[in-house]
Amino acid sequence: MKTSGGSDAAKRRAGESAAATVDDGDVVGLGTGSTAAHAIRRLGDRVDAGLDVRGVPTSFASRELAADRGIPLLDLDEAVGPDAPGIDVAIDGADQVAVGDGDEPSPGALIKGGGAAHAREKLVDAAADRFLVVADPSKEAPVLDRPVPVEVLPAGRSVVAEAVRAAGGEPTLRRAERKDGPVVTDNGNLVLDCAFGEISAPSTLAATLSATPGVVEHGLFVDLADEVHVGTDSGVRVLTR
Repeated sequence: MKTSGGSDAAKRRAGESAAATVDDGDVVGLGTGSTAAHAIRRLGDRVDAGLDVRGVPTSFASRELAADRGIPLLDLDEAVGPDAPGIDVAIDGADQVAVGDGDEPSPGALIKGGGAAHAREKLVDAAADRFLVVADPSKEAPVLDRPVPVEVLPAGRSVVAEAVRAAGGEPTLRRAERKDGPVVTDNGNLVLDCAFGEISAPSTLAATLSATPGVVEHGLFVDLADEVHVGTDSGVRVLTR
């Protein structure tokens, strides 16, 4: 369930702001979605100008865009492990960012998975030394309240749905657009969009979902974001944790 809202110019400013932080020699996690795509395009421009980086894509879409832009690519297994270079920074979007309601907002938990790539995104984002979120103001909220995407094994759909209801949520199978049937992830699984209303304790809900048999991964990203680059119509606000 992709989110709408936010101008393309704001998204571009956010993506380019995060891309500007990448240094020569970095291994970069390449996120999925319209705002992350702007970061990938900007990195491609910098590669054309001589920047030496390698990218770790989080989805088929980000791999295709990065390859088209001339960014050398690594698989996750090549980037993380014994004698591997590691991931220096990951740049990814979000469907919603909890920033609190104080005078000095700071990034908290995220909801991701509008593009159904959150399982691979979480692997890459969690492995990175720094995780930069790119967003426009429409994605900011005092408290998370959007449905949480949950990737499930096809055989576990009903079992997971019952567990979600027991946890106070209402699951809906995500249907594909322009084709009959459900959305199928790059991993061959299904997605339940689970509405919980306001999520006052995202870490607790994240633990509950992670412990549910049949769940491959959920879209709550807790204590992972180091910075959020929020593009506006006039510039970029950078929130740090």
